[in-house]
Amino acid sequence: MRSVLDAFFRAAVYCLHPRVIALSFLPLAITIAGVLGLGYFFWNDAIEALRLQLEAWAWIKLIAGALDTLGLGGLRAVMAPALLLFATIPFIVIVCLLMVSFFMTPAMVALVAERRFAGLERKKGTSLFASVAWALGSTLAACLAMALSVPLWLLPPLVLVLPPLIWGWLSYRVMAFDCLAEHASAAERRQLMQQHRFELLAIGLLTGYLGALPSALWASGAMFIAMAPVLVPLAVWVYTLVFSFSSLWFAHYSLSMLEKLRKAPPPSAVSVVPPEVMPDLADQRRSD
Repeated sequence: MRSVLDAFFRAAVYCLHPRVIALSFLPLAITIAGVLGLGYFFWNDAIEALRLQLEAWAWIKLIAGALDTLGLGGLRAVMAPALLLFATIPFIVIVCLLMVSFFMTPAMVALVAERRFAGLERKKGTSLFASVAWALGSTLAACLAMALSVPLWLLPPLVLVLPPLIWGWLSYRVMAFDCLAEHASAAERRQLMQQHRFELLAIGLLTGYLGALPSALWASGAMFIAMAPVLVPLAVWVYTLVFSFSSLWFAHYSLSMLEKLRKAPPPSAVSVVPPEVMPDLADQRRSD
């Protein structure tokens, strides 16, 4: 665990490196432009469709009636926007993670290797196609898990637990793979991801819960729903920062473990008696 903490503090320092800051602008700009563009063209239609769907559900009518009785009828107006926002934020987080993985992680791994592991051989154990396929397959699994878990988000504790767990698992799968893609051979990558699965998964899960902090704003009140056009880009910036830090954390830890693996002495060879010597040894024992 000491190596995990060492990588954590090194990643925090590297976040202030000018190259890392400059690299963050491209995925940030792409994600914000995509989110604002989709919101501009589809937000109102999506809210109206969701509102009509909610009005068709009997239990939603009961909740709305209870709100009217309590004098909180104004909350009915923000119910559809709030639910739509709660449903889209987890997928925005996944997009931010993938943007960082595609546009920042290779450059940040190169930066870490250049400054700390200059002598580490690059064995290039995987191709770009394999990396993309791995990321897309892991993302599809995460999106499926996210979609299946949506009904459980209605239980207050689980909405704060399940999405970060899924984000953390996805960051572990994608970033650990990408950080080892350039320097490790395929066998080394498999060995490291097997031997250090617990540590790598712990880094991913901690990242997932760090990424969940901005999402807590949306549960703070209707005011934040009204300020979504301003707060969503801000949240995207925070997500990008968190996953940039995560990428550096994975890079420092993975390359450090790879260096230790290569420096470790090979297992001692067990002396094996050649088959052709066995008859001579048997004759010698009989003569004794």
